[in-house]
Amino acid sequence: MPSNPMLPLSSRRLGTLISLVSRQWRKAVDARLQAFGLSEATWLPLLRLAQAGRPMRQKDLAAVLTLDTSSVVRILANLDAAGLIEQHPDEEDRRAKAIAITAAGRALVRQVESVSQGIEDEVLAGITQTDLAISRHVLEQVCGQLLTMNESDRKS
Repeated sequence: MPSNPMLPLSSRRLGTLISLVSRQWRKAVDARLQAFGLSEATWLPLLRLAQAGRPMRQKDLAAVLTLDTSSVVRILANLDAAGLIEQHPDEEDRRAKAIAITAAGRALVRQVESVSQGIEDEVLAGITQTDLAISRHVLEQVCGQLLTMNESDRKS
């Protein structure tokens, strides 16, 4: 079934609906983060670096963000200039760069997480805990199946 914006949400394929929810969620977060001068291109790398808990190689960050390395280089240059990250030679491979989030970057991530939590609270208000638990369980199963399928396809 083609993705027709006129179709009711209930008649869309599950994958299409999940994709639509993801895009709309990020759009809502982006809109609220504009007040901080952030876009997904800037807040998402900071969030991933903070979640890693340790410096990441540039190529690993690019893979997590599903971006090509040249795109990440430009993003990192801007984040570095803003004092939100630091780039150093990687201890294990001096040819590679290790990217670390700074204290200022962590403070910004806390703001991003606060805004994101506020959106989640607003979006999920009125949905029962039972429905949320079922939804979370189903999405975890779908994600697990996709991870297994993609890993299997990658090895083939």
